[in-house]
Amino acid sequence: MKPNFSLRLRVFNLNCWGIPYLSKHLADRMKRLGDFLNVESFDLALLEEVWSEQDFQYLRQKLLPTYPAAHYFRSGIIGSGLCVFSKHPIQELTQHVYTLNGYPYMLQHGDWFCGKAVGLLVLHLSGLVLNAYVTHLHAEYNRQKDIYLAHRVAQAWELAHFIQHTSKKADVVLLCGDLNLHPKDLGCRLLKEWTGLRDAYLETRDFKGSEEGCTMVPENCYVNQQELEPFPCGIRIDYVLYKAVSGFYISCKTLKTTTGHDPQSGTPLSDHEALMATLCVRHSPPQHNPTCSHGPAEMSPLVSVLKEAWAELDLGVAQARWWTSFAGYMIGLGLFLLALLCALAAGGGVREVTILLGIPSVGLVLGAGAGYLFHMQEAKGLCRARAELQHVLGRVRESQNMGPESQPALLLEQQEGNRGEDQ
Repeated sequence: MKPNFSLRLRVFNLNCWGIPYLSKHLADRMKRLGDFLNVESFDLALLEEVWSEQDFQYLRQKLLPTYPAAHYFRSGIIGSGLCVFSKHPIQELTQHVYTLNGYPYMLQHGDWFCGKAVGLLVLHLSGLVLNAYVTHLHAEYNRQKDIYLAHRVAQAWELAHFIQHTSKKADVVLLCGDLNLHPKDLGCRLLKEWTGLRDAYLETRDFKGSEEGCTMVPENCYVNQQELEPFPCGIRIDYVLYKAVSGFYISCKTLKTTTGHDPQSGTPLSDHEALMATLCVRHSPPQHNPTCSHGPAEMSPLVSVLKEAWAELDLGVAQARWWTSFAGYMIGLGLFLLALLCALAAGGGVREVTILLGIPSVGLVLGAGAGYLFHMQEAKGLCRARAELQHVLGRVRESQNMGPESQPALLLEQQEGNRGEDQ
């Protein structure tokens, strides 16, 4: 590759809010989105919440002349909602579905049915290998009482792990998506510290858009204004993150967001704002390489965030086990009631009363049984993520050459993690 190699990459990201029958003006917004993408002609367009495959097929046909390569990531019952459109041939495709994704009985939220995932596409651009990831993590819903926090931290860890394991042959790594995480949230810090990904909003030379780079703003007519009351400027939960490896240097030349209305006029394209980034990749980076090397100087924040994530997952494990125990008691209660009703029926009890009470007892056993199995699986998933974090934390501490006085505490924590996993 030539020493003066340089590449400009224009990227578009948007959470499309494409819920069939529920999202307002969906058909019109999809049409205008297709028109906008054709006019702008980005190298990559990465979309979330395209829940209907019909909408994807519509966009695919509309964008075919400009974006000959496209893919829809399928998972779960409803689907991941993730899709990509590329001007360049896609060399490889794969996806990873998150182990934990909310609760099936929280029907009003519906994340469990979506099969939230991360999609990966590999592009070869002028000899450079680009790994582009698109993802959508579990929504928050209630920041004061976030019952999904452990799941979202586990998803952030799985995402970071997936990127680390699949990007070893890549020259440039790009992650776009709706993380449902504020910049200082635990999951966001964990993702950035472990992968070394940099935030385009913080790194760009030229930013134009909504205040503080927010991607959900009060000016957007589709946004639930009550949810944004604690945040007058809005919230930033959609990201363009990147890093370069293998001796390359990457920078964000420009970053733009929409500002609560259509880029050309009219109603917004979605309840989220779009992100449009221009990235520049060069060979032979300068002396100061901003990519994360995980050297000794950077270890302190990494250790801190790993410990914080471990503690949060530990709380999640305890909560999951409590629900498992509760469901087990409910199964026992249901079986006891069924046995009692059978005894009454055998003794000549009133048949109508036996039938009337027997149906809810059977329902209790079946419902509690389903809850028991689900929360047992949840506990195992959280234990797995916690054990991985524990292992990484131990390795990071070893690499820091911590003194002998730190080793007993580390061994104790490892033993506690192993005991929790065995349970």
